[in-house]
Amino acid sequence: MEVRSEILTMALRAPFRIAREHPEDVATSVIVEVMWGDHHGLGEAAPGAYYGETAETVMAVLPILAAAVEEAGEPPLAIAGARRWLMTADAAMESAIGRNWAAKAALDIALHDLLARRASIPVYELLGTSAVAPPTDFSIGIDDPADVARRAARAASFPALKIKVGGPADVETLRRVREAYDGPIRVDANTGWQPEGAAAMLPELVALGVELIEQPFPAHRLDQLAWLQERTELPIMADESVETTDDLNALVGVVAAVNVKLMKCGGVGPALRMLERARELGFRSMIGCMVETSVGMAASASVAALAEWVDLDGNLLLARDPFRGLELGSDKRWQLTGGPGLGVTRIRSAPVDGSVDGSVDGIDP
Repeated sequence: MEVRSEILTMALRAPFRIAREHPEDVATSVIVEVMWGDHHGLGEAAPGAYYGETAETVMAVLPILAAAVEEAGEPPLAIAGARRWLMTADAAMESAIGRNWAAKAALDIALHDLLARRASIPVYELLGTSAVAPPTDFSIGIDDPADVARRAARAASFPALKIKVGGPADVETLRRVREAYDGPIRVDANTGWQPEGAAAMLPELVALGVELIEQPFPAHRLDQLAWLQERTELPIMADESVETTDDLNALVGVVAAVNVKLMKCGGVGPALRMLERARELGFRSMIGCMVETSVGMAASASVAALAEWVDLDGNLLLARDPFRGLELGSDKRWQLTGGPGLGVTRIRSAPVDGSVDGSVDGIDP
């Protein structure tokens, strides 16, 4: 097995801010290509400093993970055997080094792409999932309320919007968004609220048609999450508080919903198993993302049918996606074709750090 990797630094369509970070105008991914015999597969790591990863840490641990996968031996040709082998490969990576979930995700995604290409089937068929999933929402970062409302109006074709909150003008921002947009609003505080202030906002959030509240408090404050969930019928969703399947049990009776991301849990295979376990435990679930290219989005979309809510807009936030093949339908559902693997290919002539050249699909740049 040969593994090649490349760090991509990509311009965003507009600076993007969440409560716990300064505005960002670029995104960084590590693109991985795995070659095994005559077959190859693409993967992506979109590392987050909050989870202790950078592009440099990904590059550093990839050889360790690749060596662990090679020890699992060559994957069998039969689909059922390939599925079992992929689980063995994930377990081998986990035994080799702890955490480093985005790095593991890159190899896991690439291996799924490779084996699906080898079998001439799409990744969702290799997984045994469906190509049909809920439509994605669209995320808007923290900004001046008028600017957020303007962007909401431009994104009105999306069936739901995720509004980042945790700034000084949250209620005013949501009021302005409601004036510009009549669909469901999902709010994501990214650990930026305080309990009493959040509770005081609940009547206003309900009146404004907010659908859910994502991660209002710090990841380790499960007591605060439970306290707020007891005071509202709105689903409180854990994101930073839930990285892998191992975190789910501690959240039973604490929150109503969880956000599953490939870059937090280690790839498409772990995400599939995490979504299934979340359902068994009674959680409502979202499949979410970091700012990623179509490689990561296609992998996430392959398991999106198992989630109630879809927040897969990472590639839409890029000025230019350096990959093609994944299309967003007019109903804002990701279109997974019957082609082999993830169905995405690199646009070799496209710059990855270029400037925005106009709006796409009605999204405000």
